[in-house]
Amino acid sequence: MKNIFLTLLAISSLMCSYAQTIDVISYNIRYDNPNDAPYNWDNRKDFLISQLNFYNPDVFGIQEGLIHQVKEIDNGLKEYAYFGVGRDFGDERGEHTAVFYNTVRVELLQESTFWLSLSPNKPSKGWDAALPRTCTYGIFQNKSDGKKFMLFNTHFDHVGVKAREESSKLILEKIKELNTEDYPVVVTGDFNLESDSPGVQVILTEMADTHIAAGTNAFGPEGTFNGFEFNKPVERRIDYIFVSDEFEVLKSAILSDSKDTRYPSDHLPVFARLKY
Repeated sequence: MKNIFLTLLAISSLMCSYAQTIDVISYNIRYDNPNDAPYNWDNRKDFLISQLNFYNPDVFGIQEGLIHQVKEIDNGLKEYAYFGVGRDFGDERGEHTAVFYNTVRVELLQESTFWLSLSPNKPSKGWDAALPRTCTYGIFQNKSDGKKFMLFNTHFDHVGVKAREESSKLILEKIKELNTEDYPVVVTGDFNLESDSPGVQVILTEMADTHIAAGTNAFGPEGTFNGFEFNKPVERRIDYIFVSDEFEVLKSAILSDSKDTRYPSDHLPVFARLKY
């Protein structure tokens, strides 16, 4: 009887430990550009989807997804659902900062999208940005333990210097406005900023960079933007997962998976395992 009790206790402890962690990925999948050949979407989507199936995160945010790409990823991931709107008109047109979640492990409680501008509630460009930019967010509940958390997924402008810094400030303001219950928060995205930039430093005043916080448990190349150049070092780190201080970062990785000397995107995905 004692041995059975100890076994059940060990199993229970293991299950509790697992329930208190979530796996997160941020992934700029590169929009479907016909001029990318031989790196166009049709030549890399199967590997990209199988990569996501293998890592099997609880939640992940993508950037640059056109609606047919978003739907193909959704069709390739059996246990997942997604939400998000296109940046151009707030419907299916334009690139999406879509958020996917594993419906077996987490429940979506609320979701929406805002624009990175002075008019965040409608499709708009902000400051010196070249294009409309969005942030899609959701409130989730872990089905195994009832814990709730928020995830914000974004893609900053590639031109506007002021827009990128102001977008960081806006996201922090929106977190304070929307997170009325003080849930733990995750922010994923392609920020088009390196870590010493003012925009990233703004976020670091209130959140932690998971790849730095992981310390010796951080793995992978130095950067995240590869430009499809397989034979060159990946040195520019512009994709991040940031977290509020309720999370402990157990590990982080920049995933440099490839097939036949080709990457599945011009960005490497960022992975983090977080503990409440």
